[in-house]
Amino acid sequence: MTDNPAATNDVAVSLRARINTGQPHTARIWNYWLGGKDNYEVDRAAGDEIRRLHPGIGEYARADRLFLGRAVRHLVRDVGIRQFLDIGTGLPTADNTHEVAQRIAPESKIVYVDNDPLVLAHARALLTSTEQGRTDYLDEDLRNVDAILEHAAKTLDFSEPVALMLLGVVIFIGDDEDPYGLVRRLTERLPSGSHLVLSHTVTSPSMPDVDEAVRFWNEHGTPKLTQRTPEDVARFFDGLELLEPGVVSCSRWRPDHAAGAEPEEVAMFGGVARKI
Repeated sequence: MTDNPAATNDVAVSLRARINTGQPHTARIWNYWLGGKDNYEVDRAAGDEIRRLHPGIGEYARADRLFLGRAVRHLVRDVGIRQFLDIGTGLPTADNTHEVAQRIAPESKIVYVDNDPLVLAHARALLTSTEQGRTDYLDEDLRNVDAILEHAAKTLDFSEPVALMLLGVVIFIGDDEDPYGLVRRLTERLPSGSHLVLSHTVTSPSMPDVDEAVRFWNEHGTPKLTQRTPEDVARFFDGLELLEPGVVSCSRWRPDHAAGAEPEEVAMFGGVARKI
């Protein structure tokens, strides 16, 4: 089943009108680095320049995607989670959250949340589901916690555990916007047994080219990024029970060596934690 309020022709026209093809956008550049086709020349030019400044950028885009797959498989197969709230979905590519989850448990329910018009324009392709499961898509901003939870409750049962997916999205919340409070407000509304899966680009003295690439992005792209140290990223999990191996480079979170070689460390750190 699918519920897709963005699927009408009138809404599709409106969404296309919101797409700015003259300025690079992070979701489209990420899609370009992952080998997708949903991007424009301005995105490819900016992506190539960022890759020149930070040659490893493609590796951590891929590492973040593989982290998503490993985390979802663990939560579905080993923990028994059947509900996912994926905020900051990004453009659809291979092995989206619903595909990974429903491959193991076809009855899984997934709500995707994003406010990017190009992502919304692809909602029809994204909102595929097994007959036993369900997917939905919300045009909403991470900052609007109450609206997200109200609409997600039409698909998800918040009396049962939910996996909250925040992959590469909190980086767009500035320090003056209380990013830790936003994440805490979301997790506080979830029942015991729920899990938080979060990844975030980091700043580190060992990776100075990352800082240079972020500076370039903030001068030319949208939305702006706020980098944080690995210790700052770990704070998002305060009050939750962190699963081993903690908050680490996404490539080092329970790596699946059968999937092929991954870099030992990338500038994208992530973790998974359980609400007690």
